[in-house]
Amino acid sequence: MLWLLAPYVLYLGTLPLVDRVHPTVLGLPFLFFWLLLATLLTPAAVFLAWRGDRKRGRA
Repeated sequence: MLWLLAPYVLYLGTLPLVDRVHPTVLGLPFLFFWLLLATLLTPAAVFLAWRGDRKRGRA
């Protein structure tokens, strides 16, 4: 279930650290790139949490 903390940390925990316009990554401001990356990693974290629960027989 700790995998479900990953999206929280990616979105809110590191927001003050990545609140930058420069540098740009792939033509995007760094903050926008960071939020896009966090959005794409959230389903992976949910899947890993689900898989862990399934192995323990909870789901």
